[in-house]
Amino acid sequence: MNYDLPPPTTLTAERIERFDDDADVHALAEAATAAILDGGGFGWVKPPKAALLEQYFRGVLLVPERMLIVGRMDGVIYGAVQLHRPSRNNEAQAVSAHLMHHFVAPYARGHGLARLIIQRAEEHARSLGYRVLNLDVRETQQAAIALFEAAGFVRWGTHPAYARVKGETVRGHFYYKLLQK
Repeated sequence: MNYDLPPPTTLTAERIERFDDDADVHALAEAATAAILDGGGFGWVKPPKAALLEQYFRGVLLVPERMLIVGRMDGVIYGAVQLHRPSRNNEAQAVSAHLMHHFVAPYARGHGLARLIIQRAEEHARSLGYRVLNLDVRETQQAAIALFEAAGFVRWGTHPAYARVKGETVRGHFYYKLLQK
């Protein structure tokens, strides 16, 4: 594989609750745009304008049931995931959280950042008492599928008409991971 970025000196993943400066939100929007263009992304097939993505990420931080975890290489954000917690009125599913919108910019892949972001999300989910972590992914995202399966997620089902991408219907796979028994 050919990566555009040299191996990082530092690799970190952390929950952020606010953007201390515009550099972080700009970097996050840029990484998301690159991931969307590469066929990843989180529902978007074509990336929106940078200002809209920045507004989106600022909004994520305002939603009580969402936790934004970002991955950094040498201090710069290159990826993220959202940990979605069930709403307070959903007692029946209060044992599980959902990983959503996981991505790493294609030019920053191959250094372990995606795996570290998932590990940090799992740690947060465990610390909040969740017993199960769920996620879903388009069948076309083979690298993500391999990553999730290597991280111990178990595929439990496939939706035959999960999404439309470039005029084609694609399947989606659903996964879970037991965090606590």
